[in-house]
Amino acid sequence: MNTTLKCKSVWYHSTIDEDLFFEWISKISSIIKFDGVGDELYLYFNTTRISDGDLRELLALFYRYKIDMKQLAVFLNKKNQSWFFENRKAYWYRRVFGGQKKS
Repeated sequence: MNTTLKCKSVWYHSTIDEDLFFEWISKISSIIKFDGVGDELYLYFNTTRISDGDLRELLALFYRYKIDMKQLAVFLNKKNQSWFFENRKAYWYRRVFGGQKKS
């Protein structure tokens, strides 16, 4: 299953900050490619089963650059449920899951 995340109107604090953003996404191995149109950047994945490390990097990246984190919920699975979903005090929880309850 292919997955695409959208990064809309990313705010960079400087030219170097923008360079570092792209360097960061280049280091996340689950991202198979990225491209953009206008003020939208698309991150492409060939699966919804990514490593915990890559998911943690995406959480930090999306938080840092104020990208809509709700779309990261697509990566929830049984393997990461305990730290990703059940950790309601984590900085990302409300931004990703809001008030959701696991069905």
